[in-house]
Amino acid sequence: MNHSNSLVTEPRKRNYRPMIITISIILIGAIAVLSGMPGMDDFDAFDVTILPRINAILNSFTFLFLVGALIAILKRNVKVHRRFIYAAFVTTSLFLVTYVAFHYVSPSTPYGGEGFLAIFYYFILITHILLAAAIVPLALTSVARAWNMENERHKKIARWTMPIWLYVSLTGVLVYLLISPYY
Repeated sequence: MNHSNSLVTEPRKRNYRPMIITISIILIGAIAVLSGMPGMDDFDAFDVTILPRINAILNSFTFLFLVGALIAILKRNVKVHRRFIYAAFVTTSLFLVTYVAFHYVSPSTPYGGEGFLAIFYYFILITHILLAAAIVPLALTSVARAWNMENERHKKIARWTMPIWLYVSLTGVLVYLLISPYY
């Protein structure tokens, strides 16, 4: 009997689920709480109206990085795909920081448009908010499955994650463009 073969084991897969649930609850909860806060009236450190523009720029980069990741994986270039996904996570994380900062120091801006534009704006805004909440656990689960080399399970969830994340990042820019005249 060859004992060397019995010592070889598969790498142990990490259970990322508790971390994913915790991060998702904290992020979504913090954003929900901040969106209901009135903002700080005495905050004069700098012009906070720049933050939504930064958010839109970060969302634009996230969208471009995701498109690059999608093209790379369609070409079966996993290394480039992974780099683009990590870049998208960086820009999304930076977006979350600036988004939370803006909503911490500034009251909510009401949309001033009317008619079809108002209907369009609110449709985009509502779908953006709902899918943005969904993308947090989806993106974290997708990357966790990739880290655990669960390729088939990663592909299954990534088929949902990628288009939703693309939609969220693109509609984030649209929301900014539509509401920016009212800041």
